[in-house]
Amino acid sequence: MGRNLQSGERLRPVDLARGHGLSTQAIRNYEEAGILPAAGRTSHGYRTYTPLHAVALRAFLALVPGHGHQVAASIMRAVNGGGVEEAFRLIDESHAQLLDDRRTLQAVENALRDLESTAESVAVSGLGGTFIGPLAGKLGIRPATLRKWERAGLVRPGRDPRTGYRVYDEADVRDARLAHQLRRGGYLLEQIAPLLDQVRAAGGLAPLEAALHDWRGRLSARGRVMLAGAAELDAYLRERG
Repeated sequence: MGRNLQSGERLRPVDLARGHGLSTQAIRNYEEAGILPAAGRTSHGYRTYTPLHAVALRAFLALVPGHGHQVAASIMRAVNGGGVEEAFRLIDESHAQLLDDRRTLQAVENALRDLESTAESVAVSGLGGTFIGPLAGKLGIRPATLRKWERAGLVRPGRDPRTGYRVYDEADVRDARLAHQLRRGGYLLEQIAPLLDQVRAAGGLAPLEAALHDWRGRLSARGRVMLAGAAELDAYLRERG
């Protein structure tokens, strides 16, 4: 155990809770859940904690923003149970998910650039009044896929008044192209629909650019808090010895 923890200093639940905006019940709950090491007991049965518990609490609270409450709790339980390698595996999984999210973001950003660069050619090519077959062929997908996207609200073609066939104007083509690229980037249909609603409301791609900028910021922030959590966990591991 670390040198500064050999004094035998006793802390009450309120001492741990103070400064973190927590209740004493939360401290007891964390102990019972294995997030904190088991507390000592006085002769009257009251819980007593040590500075080691304070370090453990700081580690857990620092892990939560980057890994989420459930994973952070599992990491702490693994450490407290002697399963440090399991804790490292859980951390690796979180980092792998962050990397996957970054790759998805990059794919969507690349798709957006492709859309912007081809916007003018789409308008000139005459696809502004195309039918489902030619549009599907242009995108390299099946007409059935476009019909599925229509049912999900991703594209909203009009109808030829004489034949009843679907007719895709310039905005419909833009939406279909965007849906196609977002699907390639890993987005689900239910995730794409609200993004396209924003694009339609604004009459352009600017809302999606803003959403991607926000997404990029959130990924960077998550990376930073994961570093902070790693530092606090390392401090706890050092104190445990």
